[in-house]
Amino acid sequence: MAYEAVWTKDPSKLNKMEFVKLEKDGLDIIRTIIEKYSHEGYDAITPDDMNLFKWAGVYEQKPKDGYFMMRVRINSGVLTSDQARGLADIGKVYGRDLVDITTRQAIQFHWLRVENLPDIFKRLEQVGLYSWEACGDCPRTIVGNPLAGIDKDELMDTNDLVNQVNDFFLLNRDFSNLPRKYKMSISSNIYNSGHAEIQCLAFTPATKVIDGQEVIGFHAWVGGGLSAKPHLAQQLDIFIRPEEVLKVATGVTTIYRDNGYREKRHHARLKFLVADWGVEKFKEELLKEIGDMPSRGEDKVVGWNGAYFDGVHPQKQEGLNYVGLNVPVGRMNSDELIELARLSDEYGSGTLRTTVSQNIILSDIPTEKVDALLKETILQRLTPFPERFMSRTVSCTGNEFCNLAVVETKERARLVAQYLDEHVDLDEAVRIHFVGCPNACGQKQIADIGLQGSLVKTPNGTVDAFDIAIGGILGPGATFNKPLKGRVKGDDVPYVLAQLIEFYKANRSEEESFHAFVGRVGIEAFQSKLTEVLTVVAS
Repeated sequence: MAYEAVWTKDPSKLNKMEFVKLEKDGLDIIRTIIEKYSHEGYDAITPDDMNLFKWAGVYEQKPKDGYFMMRVRINSGVLTSDQARGLADIGKVYGRDLVDITTRQAIQFHWLRVENLPDIFKRLEQVGLYSWEACGDCPRTIVGNPLAGIDKDELMDTNDLVNQVNDFFLLNRDFSNLPRKYKMSISSNIYNSGHAEIQCLAFTPATKVIDGQEVIGFHAWVGGGLSAKPHLAQQLDIFIRPEEVLKVATGVTTIYRDNGYREKRHHARLKFLVADWGVEKFKEELLKEIGDMPSRGEDKVVGWNGAYFDGVHPQKQEGLNYVGLNVPVGRMNSDELIELARLSDEYGSGTLRTTVSQNIILSDIPTEKVDALLKETILQRLTPFPERFMSRTVSCTGNEFCNLAVVETKERARLVAQYLDEHVDLDEAVRIHFVGCPNACGQKQIADIGLQGSLVKTPNGTVDAFDIAIGGILGPGATFNKPLKGRVKGDDVPYVLAQLIEFYKANRSEEESFHAFVGRVGIEAFQSKLTEVLTVVAS
């Protein structure tokens, strides 16, 4: 690799994983090496090769006793019914019937064995799907507008662009050894359905008058990311025509590959390079790579809907509708996914769409078929008309399967949402996100109420607990939520959240959102309320 010298000038500044990657490209793990271990068994896998399994989209599952979890790339979340059935079959045959939707529109399996991986890869390929590079230090699943092509609120259909960028980077050895994970989104939806501000690189809708003609295109954002040190992406002063998206993506990724930090794993994301360079220097370096670009045009993002689409909505195609379904905390079983595939064929065009809010959409439903669809039994649980809190609750995998999480999150999040729906009557949506560790796969920083798992010691032993942060939002005026002091024991979370939400309900202005209320009354008001509630809980 010609660019190898860029990060081998001073070996003392490389972390251990960089030496592993220099010895063996992560893509080498795919097929031949995993095929070898499928015959030799789990105990034969070396530690270095286990780390490289991520490039195949495979992580070792807690408690590291021979089982794996896998993420499958779904470009913009758009699936065919045959692909959905193929995924469901994998879950049924190998994954104990569990099928999770992630916050990057991917499908995630659990309970997989190394002996089964070659057949799983084959099954995925047969329906045109891949888990390759869904994890690892490489360009990961590209997030996009799940409504691409049918959206009344998009400037253009971005499906082809997402596929073009995906196909360029997928299995491309020029970009398979980045300093760390690398996340992109491409969306032309005016409500920021690609969550631009938390991506390493994001493209959002824009227009610009060029030579007297209004051109539809994109603005680019760089340097976003969550984890323990979250950064909001910054907008570059360039305007990008659709045909230039791949050029810009290649340029940004090249800069990251060749200049990103490789000394410390926790300080290697693109966000750290952008923060140190500044967005102006980054733009200068980018233009050296790709040539001159027009200055930015007019932003067309007008707000943020959190990528929630529940309910029945008209598409831009007259007479057709999409039906957004709530998948509680993103977890289904295989039979449910098979049934959704049937519904997509019987009532629509055989298309399903996953969302970054861990939900699913059935599209292309003729108006005259909507009533019959809504009567289908499966829509009682995966409902288009969910209870308010269940509809806006997101959760990471948690310590049920994840080695990094310190607490269980999936089932707790579901039970908390259920409790709130039973005890709090509210006409305004409040977004609640649970994460089991600082890596924040459940994106707690952008929630109205974000909860991060921790542990506390009690007279009866160590128990699960959560730190609470409030007031996050993306889109215009994007900001991460702010932490409150006072760790809450897991069993007390439902009551504590109910009291905080009741405080908001009792003191808000008419139609004032939770985020706006936090901005108006200040973090101190919520801190006082939390302290009061915790005193009651402790008494």
